[in-house]
Amino acid sequence: MNIPVNTINTPGHEVAEVKELIGSLWSQRAIVLLFTALTVTAAISYALLATPEYEVETFVRPVPLADLDELNESGLYKIRPNDALNNIGSSMQSYDVRLKFFQANPQFLAPLQAPGQSIESTFEKFNEKAFSLEKVDPKKSSSLTEAIGLSLRYPQGVDGVGILKAFTEFVVKVEKEKVAANLKTLIANRIENVEKKLESKKSAYEAEKDSKIANLLEKDKLKKQMLQDELKALRQQLQSRRQNRIKELDEAIVIAKKLGIVKPTTPSALGDGEQSHQGNMIRTEVNNQKIPLYFLGQAALEAERATLVTRNSDDFTEPRIDEIQKELNLLATNREAVLLKERDHPELFLKDFADIRGELTHLKQLSVNFDQFNLVQVDKDATAPQAPVKPKKALIVGFGLIFGFILGVGVAILRRALLSMHPSRR
Repeated sequence: MNIPVNTINTPGHEVAEVKELIGSLWSQRAIVLLFTALTVTAAISYALLATPEYEVETFVRPVPLADLDELNESGLYKIRPNDALNNIGSSMQSYDVRLKFFQANPQFLAPLQAPGQSIESTFEKFNEKAFSLEKVDPKKSSSLTEAIGLSLRYPQGVDGVGILKAFTEFVVKVEKEKVAANLKTLIANRIENVEKKLESKKSAYEAEKDSKIANLLEKDKLKKQMLQDELKALRQQLQSRRQNRIKELDEAIVIAKKLGIVKPTTPSALGDGEQSHQGNMIRTEVNNQKIPLYFLGQAALEAERATLVTRNSDDFTEPRIDEIQKELNLLATNREAVLLKERDHPELFLKDFADIRGELTHLKQLSVNFDQFNLVQVDKDATAPQAPVKPKKALIVGFGLIFGFILGVGVAILRRALLSMHPSRR
């Protein structure tokens, strides 16, 4: 029985193989050098022929709070420096803002624009890798304040520095215009609200004034009607009193005629009328009882009756009638109501009119000079780069050298393997 014997490679055998491999590569050094030279040549050609790309950057930081005082002191629009910086950063990142910038400045993309190609298509390709925005957080960096860095990568022949400077100015201008438009809208809205408030107060005042006039006139009308009713009642009372007096006089005249009393007399004098008296006599009569009317005598009674019958008015006999007439005359015109109706400028009588007018004047005169301040400050302006960022010639040549050498070695090893399989081809 044959037992297989395992062959064990000794270190000496491996060393021999390595030496043989190195000798084989050395014998094929021309091939290795050829491939290395070819790849290095290709790398050098690419480094020399590739269009250089440059990169330029700019940094913007928040302005001091005092720079925004004029805007914030308006009382309508409040913005902090960091908010303004964030707004600028959002606009810089906005696709629409970038497109509008290049539409307004097509000369910047003219070197990249192919014949018949639209500015939008050119911008679409340029914008894919051109802009890069970075926000500097003071908590995560050595910077003491917040900042926004905008970098632009562009090929040779394009005015990258001009683009970045003009674009930064364009964004700041756009944001200023937005703030100005917002402030203008806020002022217009506030003026409209204050004017509506004033009109509302005017309407309320007019309604209150009309109500007051109506109340005054209604009170006067009621009082006038009550006085007229009282006057009518008094006149009826006086007329009834006169008629009753005439009837009393008629009865007294009849009695006086029967008693033969023609002239005024007294009960005592009537009893002693037929007695004779000697000498001078003074008659004094003391009587607590009312003397009947017929003792006035027929003549006096008939005279009074005739006067009462021909009387046209009894008003003079009652002092209250004069008072009523006086009050009616005073009620003919309500001076307070007349003055209320004659007011030409009702707003002058409004309680808060001075404050409202002052606020309107302030709003209409409110204006902010946006040319006097900036929303952000440019901390580092765009400057021309010293060298391109692409292509990195030394790195490309180095990689070409390494790749060419590895490729040449690989070809040499493959060639040795093929020759070892077919010894007759050596």
